[in-house]
Amino acid sequence: MMTNKVWTIGLAIFSTLALFGSKPIMGQRLPPPQVQDAQVPCFFIFGDSLVDNGNNNGMLTLARANYRPYGIDFPLGATGRFTNGQTYVDALARLLGFRNFIPPFARARAPREVLRGVNFASGAAGIREETGNNLGNHASMNQQLNNFGSVVQVMLRYFRGDTSLLNSYLGRCIFFSGMGSNDYLNNYFMSNFYTTGSDYTPEAFASLLLQDYANQLAKLHAMGARKVIVTSVGQIGCIPYQLARYTNNNNTKNSRCNEKINDAVSMFNSGLKRLVQRFNAGGTELPGAKFVYLDFYKSTSDLYLNSSQYGTKVVVGLGGTTGKSHACRRSSRARTAGSTCFGMHSIRRSLRMCCWRSRLFRTKPSLIPSIFNNWLWLEKDN
Repeated sequence: MMTNKVWTIGLAIFSTLALFGSKPIMGQRLPPPQVQDAQVPCFFIFGDSLVDNGNNNGMLTLARANYRPYGIDFPLGATGRFTNGQTYVDALARLLGFRNFIPPFARARAPREVLRGVNFASGAAGIREETGNNLGNHASMNQQLNNFGSVVQVMLRYFRGDTSLLNSYLGRCIFFSGMGSNDYLNNYFMSNFYTTGSDYTPEAFASLLLQDYANQLAKLHAMGARKVIVTSVGQIGCIPYQLARYTNNNNTKNSRCNEKINDAVSMFNSGLKRLVQRFNAGGTELPGAKFVYLDFYKSTSDLYLNSSQYGTKVVVGLGGTTGKSHACRRSSRARTAGSTCFGMHSIRRSLRMCCWRSRLFRTKPSLIPSIFNNWLWLEKDN
């Protein structure tokens, strides 16, 4: 019988640098991650713009990042990553031992290429199908699952139709799913485009999202996923985009943030914790499933409140971001301002800090996959 031990894996894709317009303190460096042989055979990624690495480049959409200043610190330039350098999953893949970046689905087709993993993430994507339509085309979570299904068929041909062998292979891979942010930012709290904010209470909308997400994760399991990382939604009520648009004069929490959004997100996160617990409880619902929950919301708060310990400082202003603009301005100021123009996304330094400060990645790299041998999740009970 597995014990109900609760842990924290403190990772944040929404960092203080993204949330409050922060920049690195000059002169402080992070230790480079050690590159080694891959600890798992493949890594599959599902999500939104926080982990998209180019799937939206060929789409008719505002949610695209294949232009400067995106990519100004990335070796390949502006590839479609919504950041100045690497995304969180880029850093994660390297820490897992992958020597090359996981390719986006938009250009990953060859059997040998998809065998080590594919990134299906799409900017503006959400759990709900209509989420993000205000920004244009994108691949929703449902579409990303369909795309994974097509990749599974390619892999099946490589394994000469041996389903058991393919399932055994996929069962040793790691799957990452980070969804939910756009369902609030580009759906529920966008009343000029969607009616969900008036159709549902925050509790009802969180329940609806969790029901859909549970079905999607079950579908992912049915296609072979066994070791799955799911992330909570960060403090999106505190991103510079919201700070520029929102005046919180009457908030009893004495916060600069839009706490109405944060409170709604917290309901979803609480339900997601319970969903992960249910999936890991054994039984017949998702046999063999081993889920890990990453508490991005808590890590976001930690990075902000203890910014000096992370080698960052909070600066005033939003860089090149305004309350009226979703995309990063095409300005050279991005480099001189420490890339504070990334008003809805993280910058590279913050992603590396989150990896190195977390319990999971301070573990010896060779032991990382072993966390899935037990159901470690959530925050440690003191």
